Amino acid sequence: MPIDPRPRRRSLLATGAAGAAALLLTGCSQERPTAAERRLASADERLRRAAARGSAALLARYDRTLAAHPDLAGRLEPLRADVARHVRAFGGTESGGSGSPRASGSPGGSPSPKAARGTGAGVPADPGRALGALANAERAAADALTRALDGAPPELARLLASVAAAGAVHVYLLTDGE
Repeated sequence: MPIDPRPRRRSLLATGAAGAAALLLTGCSQERPTAAERRLASADERLRRAAARGSAALLARYDRTLAAHPDLAGRLEPLRADVARHVRAFGGTESGGSGSPRASGSPGGSPSPKAARGTGAGVPADPGRALGALANAERAAADALTRALDGAPPELARLLASVAAAGAVHVYLLTDGE
């Protein structure tokens, strides 16, 4: 009786199981990140935290402007909602308060007690100038995110670029395209 040159099912299963075990063991030995990977993760986290702080500060500025000029709410609330999403996208958090979410967890990210009471501290009394100041804050935030693109990992770079582009659109909307 001639011997069949094809491998038997048992030998394939045994080889497959041994190969899978070898792959698992190899994968397990790579669980600890290298020093370079830790540095990249740390840099990524620092960029995310800085972007979250910047977005939280911008959110607080929107809150102060809305407190000083409630008549601008129809125009500012959609933009403010975008900025609140940006805070969350970068890993920041919001906490509720008097029906309006506030940025938290970052220095300068929470509105001052005066702003929380509705006085709009640091916001120009003239609504047009208040919009201009808010546009300048949006422009500065977008510029900071654009500068942070250099050296950012690809996934974070896409997020930074997207939020910077949204900020540029906000500037346009706040200045009526001037």
